[in-house]
Amino acid sequence: MNERTEKAAVMDLLSAIVAALDVPLPALAEADERAYHRVLQRRASDVRIVLRVMLRHRGHGDLWESASEIRHRTAEEPVSYTPFVFKDGGTS
Repeated sequence: MNERTEKAAVMDLLSAIVAALDVPLPALAEADERAYHRVLQRRASDVRIVLRVMLRHRGHGDLWESASEIRHRTAEEPVSYTPFVFKDGGTS
């Protein structure tokens, strides 16, 4: 992998991590808050697992595959709660 391709792969991996962990704040209902924490905990755990595998198998892990695995796991844990809506109408 050349330097340019490697940089692109690293950026793809970092983008997948950010997307996995960037979940909107929940509405004020207790059920939404519980769901938010469950989603965030599950996604953080999934990211940690993928990164741990990469560290243990240095040189054998493909950055593109790892990013794809994080995205796959993120899709399996969608945001299913009501996001908090700010006064200006935006969400977090």
